[in-house]
Parts: sequence; structure tokens; C-alpha cells
Amino acid sequence: MTAPTRTRTSDDLIRAEEPVLAHNYHPLPVVVARAEGTWVEDVEGRRYLDMLAGYSALNFGHRHPALIEAAHRQLDQLTLTSRAFHNDRLAEFAEQLAELTGLDMVLPMNTGAEAVESGIKVARKWAYDVKGVPADRATIVVAAENFHGRTTTIVSFSTDETARAGFGPFTPGFKIVPYDDLAALEEAVDETTAAVLIEPIQGEAGVIIPSEGYLAGVRELTRRKGCLFIADEIQSGLGRTGRTLAVEHEDVVPDVLLLGKALGGGIVPVSAVVARREVLGVLRPGEHGSTFGGNPLAAAVGTAVVELLRTGEFQRRAAELGAVLRDGLTELAGRGVLGFRSRGLWAGVDIDPAIGTGREISERLMRAGILVKDTHGSTIRLAPPLTITAEELRSALAALEKVLGS
Repeated sequence: MTAPTRTRTSDDLIRAEEPVLAHNYHPLPVVVARAEGTWVEDVEGRRYLDMLAGYSALNFGHRHPALIEAAHRQLDQLTLTSRAFHNDRLAEFAEQLAELTGLDMVLPMNTGAEAVESGIKVARKWAYDVKGVPADRATIVVAAENFHGRTTTIVSFSTDETARAGFGPFTPGFKIVPYDDLAALEEAVDETTAAVLIEPIQGEAGVIIPSEGYLAGVRELTRRKGCLFIADEIQSGLGRTGRTLAVEHEDVVPDVLLLGKALGGGIVPVSAVVARREVLGVLRPGEHGSTFGGNPLAAAVGTAVVELLRTGEFQRRAAELGAVLRDGLTELAGRGVLGFRSRGLWAGVDIDPAIGTGREISERLMRAGILVKDTHGSTIRLAPPLTITAEELRSALAALEKVLGS
């Protein structure tokens, strides 16, 4: 007789990864096997409230019915053609995304880093073809403590040595200025500047929210100096902050918008560069591309995501529940929480180092059935699905209070 196959436990699976997976992540020791809405379940059947939502890739929760239905329907029809041919889903996706963002044209890609790389290429091409910057002299101004991805070009303008060390030589053409400093930005922008590339809220840095007026100031400065404003809304966009886009909190419309994560509904990787026609219009056939970018499955899911956002429901939920999150964290201030920054359903929480590092607090919360992720030092990030209920949110805050007091 054949021996029955033994089900591998969480510990088994974690050990099995060690010799065969590159060690570029240090995940919490939980092995997720199933998920629905705001909850995930591990191999042994233990349930956890997801307070990270895939770094905002799961804004609509795990397996949202409308998104799953769109994916299933498309899987039965067509998944990939490459851009060598047209497909019947791409036009609608681009039309709806352009309308949602108030911009003109869409360049579909797959991952967030691809969107950033594509935005850099587009900005440089625009600088040479439209602005008249001499060949190979275009510069892009970025902010310190940024996080735009981990490709070699992107880490070239990172100030995170963990992302940079051992990966040079680095790509030239970038100037780094302090975040939330308009005077430094003014000084850095010159006749070679193609664009200013910033996150409206710096996520990886700990959900750093700029001073009121900063984004409007960036918009005014870039318009006056004749360069592009590129807003990286890969984490902050698509409902997370209580608006469709974080720049909307200051009524700002950038020249170029970078989107990703939630655009794929947690089902497939979908990203996009969305821009004014005179900016994206500089691209010509052969100058840029992606085999999977704009594939029918991605376009179908992306269109369903846009349709969810067009109702305004998720933006309202993020704003209303964001107040619950803010009030709960305010109650914890001085009781293990040194400070926090929040906008909508997104918060960076600075824990008293005497209580534990961000990693240690994340592990304690995991044992209490709450999944979060640390960032630098003793800071943890909270970014639950926008489908979370007030009761679930309060239970997560109660768990944090208990962990801080234990």
C-alpha cells in the first residue's frame, strides 16, 4: 500500500523554503493558505485579521466577489495576446482609468517598479523632445527616504543603504532633496530638470504625511519651472487615504500619475502610468513595451477595480473608518505609542522601543491573531482592507493595546 501523503505543517513549509528560496524577505512565521475579505487562515486553520492588505494591493479585501467574477469570466475567454495584437478589454480599461484620474492617456504595465521605471523613461523623453534639454543631461529630483521600488535604477536614488549596498554602479541623473522641503526643491530644480518624482505620502518611511500646502507647492513650482510633477500613488492611491488619490487632499492634479498594487485587485499584478496627452504622447512604437502589460486578464480585473472606485463607497469607508483608527491610536498615545501619522485607513505607529522593536510587536500581534508589518526601528504600519468593519478595526486596536501593556 502507498503511504498516505502527510499534510505539511506551517513549520514544515517554512523550513522547506530555506534551501530553495532566495533570502530577500524576512516574513513573519505565518503560512497563509486561505483568505476571505479581511481574514486569512493558516495551514492549521488559525485565523488572522489582515491589517496590512498586501501593502495596499488588497484594498478591496481578499477575493472580492466582483473582482473574482471578472477574473473568472475573463479566464474563460482570453488571458494573453501580447501587445503585438489588440485585445477587446484594453480600450475600456484605459478609458475608465483615464476618466477616474482626470488625465488623458494610459501606459499599462505590471508591477509598481515597472510603472516607476516607465515614468522615468517618459519624463526623460519628454525633456528631450518637448522641453529641449540637451541629450543625456536630463535630471529628476526625488525626495530622501523615498521608496519607489528596488530595481537598479530606482535604488540609485534611494537613501536606504539596505536597498543600495552591494548593487552599484548606480544610474546617474537624479538629485535628492529632503521630503516636505519646498525651499530645497526650488534650489534643486534647474533647466535640466525633467521631473520632480515624489510620493504624496511616504509609505515605507513610516506613513510620512507632508505639511499642508506641500503638494500644492510642488505643483506650483513644477509648473513655474517648466518640468513635470510625477506622483507615485502606488501605495497611497485608489481609495487608501479616503480619496481616490492622495493628491486630491490638496486638489492637485499631477502631470504623471503612477499606479499599481490595488489596481490589480489582489489577483494579478497591474500597474499603469497615467498622464497628460502631451507627455505620454512622446512615446513611439518600439521605444517601450511589456509582453504582459495590458493583457486581457489584467485589463478585465483593472476595469472591475475602477468600477468599484467609481461608486465612491471605498473612499467614504476609508475616510469614516480612518477616524475610528485615528481615535483609537490617539487613546494609545503615551501608553506605549510615542506617536503616529494617519490618513484614511493608513497609519504609521511609533512604538516605545523599551516595549519592543517593530518586528517584535508584529510577532506579538501575530500571536494575538492580527497581522501587521514593521518598517524602520520600532514603527509598524497599519493598512487594513477598505472592507474592514468598525468592529474588526476596534478589535485590532484592542489587541495592540494589550500587546503594548503586556
